[in-house]
Amino acid sequence: MLLHLTALSFPDWQPHFSFLDTPHANEMIALRWLHLVFGIIWIGLLYFFNLVLTPAMKQCDPKLRVKIYPELMPGAMAWFRWSALVTVFVGMRYYAIHLASDAKLAGNPALVGKWFGWWFLVWLVAYVFIYALQLPAKGILNSVWIRAVGIALVVVAASWLILALNGGPNVSNPHLAISVGGGLGLIMLLNTWGIVWRVQKRLIAWSRASAEQGIPMPPEAERLMRWNYLTARTSFWLSFLMLFFMAAASHYPFLSTVAR
Repeated sequence: MLLHLTALSFPDWQPHFSFLDTPHANEMIALRWLHLVFGIIWIGLLYFFNLVLTPAMKQCDPKLRVKIYPELMPGAMAWFRWSALVTVFVGMRYYAIHLASDAKLAGNPALVGKWFGWWFLVWLVAYVFIYALQLPAKGILNSVWIRAVGIALVVVAASWLILALNGGPNVSNPHLAISVGGGLGLIMLLNTWGIVWRVQKRLIAWSRASAEQGIPMPPEAERLMRWNYLTARTSFWLSFLMLFFMAAASHYPFLSTVAR
């Protein structure tokens, strides 16, 4: 029995590691790793802002809040916006590789530029409408249901349009899934840099002046905080759909296009 256990403890097979000999495969795993690392930082901070920081700041005494804010937010926003940029840019490169693979199967390398161009244009136009739906408003336009339904309709329309424009007999599930998930990621990136960071720069400066010099927060601060809140909430909810489509690219092949 002792000899038998000893034999089991020292197997003949030993682990062996080797990198693949194709630069393409190594680039793909490097891109996916970077995409995951920086994506976790970005989305993790997005969830922290929405689920932890915002509720906590609402409970803070205003005098304490203006002291905490300028110390906490500059570093948090630096990680937030730069991780967002790296995540999306790396994701674009990964997406382009899938486009090139599908274009090769279709026998037309020029399709890469066409597919990428349609993707960027569709989601950029979609963002124009989402940007408007996130603006602070009064009356019925401030209704959460009006905003939610409006944004949902824009996302559904943009998703259907890009799937229709980029579809074809040789188009893969990763291509289609990333066309939607990556588009939502692009919208979230534009929210991060186009609204959240612009607003936060001013709020941080005003909070620091209030804490150090006793200067009252300007009346405009309330509107900007509302704008920041609406934008962060939009990105928060879109992130769940975005993560589903990004995961489905490799693990849930449910998308295809058929001829009418």
